Amino acid sequence: EVQLVESGGGLVEVGGSLRLSCTASGITSADYAIGWFRQAPGKEREGISCVNNNGRHSWHANSVKGRFTISSDNAKNTVYLQMNSLKPEDTAVYYCLGVGSWGQGTQVTVSS
Repeated sequence: EVQLVESGGGLVEVGGSLRLSCTASGITSADYAIGWFRQAPGKEREGISCVNNNGRHSWHANSVKGRFTISSDNAKNTVYLQMNSLKPEDTAVYYCLGVGSWGQGTQVTVSS
């Protein structure tokens, strides 16, 4: 059974930084991708970034490009999302998705 566990969320001021982690277990495939999504209150869940497990290929949505960076540590089965220059509109629950499984989510709140 594939399980994903997010961590690293919290409360931060505008312009601050956070690093989210998504640690996977139970993945048997040698090649896979992990994506980060977020869902703000009253809005649909949106995909913001993804990376393959060897870290060679990544993608960022325009809304976070230049501020967020995704990376992968294959040895630790962990994907990171470094979030800089945070804005109030980044406030949301952040989820990771991989091999058809979702994590439980971690809350990010950016105060103005």
